[in-house]
Amino acid sequence: MKPARFAYEKPKSLAAAIRLLAGGGDKAKLIAGGQSLGPILNFRLAQPELVIDVRTLPELAGVRDEGDAVFLGAATTHAAIEDGRVPDPTRGLLPAVARTIAYRAVRNRGTLGGSLAHADPAADWVNVMALVDAEIVARGPRGERRIRAAQFVRGPLTTTLAADEIITGVRVPKLTARARWGHYKFNRKPGEFAEAIGGVVLDPDRGVGRALVGATGDAPHVVGDAAGLDEPRMRAAVAAAGFAPDTYEHQVHFVALKRAAARAAA
Repeated sequence: MKPARFAYEKPKSLAAAIRLLAGGGDKAKLIAGGQSLGPILNFRLAQPELVIDVRTLPELAGVRDEGDAVFLGAATTHAAIEDGRVPDPTRGLLPAVARTIAYRAVRNRGTLGGSLAHADPAADWVNVMALVDAEIVARGPRGERRIRAAQFVRGPLTTTLAADEIITGVRVPKLTARARWGHYKFNRKPGEFAEAIGGVVLDPDRGVGRALVGATGDAPHVVGDAAGLDEPRMRAAVAAAGFAPDTYEHQVHFVALKRAAARAAA
């Protein structure tokens, strides 16, 4: 299939993009890498009247060190993270996750901000940014605001972004030298979305211990005190994420979390 007819604009500044988005209302869509929106347009699951191309906006391309965190611009591609072309504040976690996203052709064009805005519950950045307690930075007509990644996703394909706001980047806290992490994604073959994601970050110098039950079909479930995470607590976390005991879904998410915890401990 092919998309329904739409108007196309490529603004030269973030301010112009925000004006176009605000003026278009619910009939306007942003496109950056197009790896999520493109197929949706082709299947006519979305039929916007206006598509606004923000891929080359300079305000979305910046990467900077902010002391205790690194700001990654929303247009940063998965491949740039995978290849180490941008700073990694997580001591290897972000590149390890990036290289498991879909296929290299997708990673070359897909963007960090686009993936977060799409908010597929099984998407890697939706889950990993919640795990590391990143902040989503957005700008709209009322100015800039920061949203904790764990509170960013309201449900499947639904975020706390206002209709006239654009993600400009993500602030990712720096892990210290003694930090440990583990991540495990269960999918049947490369390129498929995850059936389950488990994650653990332990950073004693910052007093941080977080665990994640991801790919839940809804918002990621974060355990804020993951120090001493044993099997009963893992099973309780999986149950709290919405998976009843003695089900396949419970078991596969438990195994993903258990393997992530083992990798963090190794």
